[in-house]
Amino acid sequence: MLNPDLYLNLNLFDAGAERKTMREGFGQGLLEAGEQNPNIVALAADLRDSVSMTKFAQKFPDRFFEVGVAEQGMVTIASGLAASGKIPFTGSYATFSPGRNWEQIRTTICYNNVPVKIVGSHAGLLTSPDGATHQALEDIALMRALPNTQVVAPCDVHEARKATLAIAENGKPTYLRVMRPPIPVVTTDKTPFRIGRIDAFWTSKKPRATVCAIGDMLYYALCAAMELEQEGLEVEVLNVATVKPLDIDAILTSAKKTKAVVTVEDHQKAGGMGSAVAEALSQTYPVRMKLVGVDDAFGQSGTPEDLILHYGLGQKFIAQAVREAIASK
Repeated sequence: MLNPDLYLNLNLFDAGAERKTMREGFGQGLLEAGEQNPNIVALAADLRDSVSMTKFAQKFPDRFFEVGVAEQGMVTIASGLAASGKIPFTGSYATFSPGRNWEQIRTTICYNNVPVKIVGSHAGLLTSPDGATHQALEDIALMRALPNTQVVAPCDVHEARKATLAIAENGKPTYLRVMRPPIPVVTTDKTPFRIGRIDAFWTSKKPRATVCAIGDMLYYALCAAMELEQEGLEVEVLNVATVKPLDIDAILTSAKKTKAVVTVEDHQKAGGMGSAVAEALSQTYPVRMKLVGVDDAFGQSGTPEDLILHYGLGQKFIAQAVREAIASK
């Protein structure tokens, strides 16, 4: 069942349940962070409206910088602002930032350990009409490999707002991964959030598998948990909102109960959240694992629903991966 201690959206599974974009949550969080701290600044690469920096730019025009189609210049400027005491947020599509400007992020931001926040919008397959060139499926791998860097992937509009406020204060280079379309609202304003903490969004008395889900895939994992419960298969679903630093203790606690782990992400299997969980467990408590993600392939154009189905990421695929993980124990 949904964890009653986390104040989740109890109408999540209803027909016509509320959907909002993560970008909306980020934009609200950025505005609130700017109101709280005059050192917050924002930079956009000709995508101010698309990444929801408009409210911030309108309220703080002297603290917003439109750099044009120049992602490499954007993060380099941001590193200089951070070295001067500012807390910059940079915004673009994830395929361009960190995709196009990874070397500048590495050398000017992460190497110098300055608190620039790289916001990668339109990540994953759900940037559906734009096709393979704009569907960032490698961004987590790119960013979690960089020293000094934190990687945060919220699950909905409310968590995106809270994550934005949290990374504004963490003093670290940080990558924030958000999606393009409206997605189900899983959490509420009261749901707790902290960088580096994993919470169990679905709990059971005798779970037989642990499902680690990230971002927009959390909703599908919760739907799969409900389906499996009706079959008599109990699971735990963990919301891995922070990929780095990874809450290894929370994963271990669940894995020791279940002896089987399934990871679910809208990202390449190689180098993503599933890889991070596998790396941690292989060194501490090896268990049976199944990774659900994009399997060494580029995206393509299509509706979100068609792409989720085509790449094997939806509810039925997660449920089947859980069955196989349990059976292999």
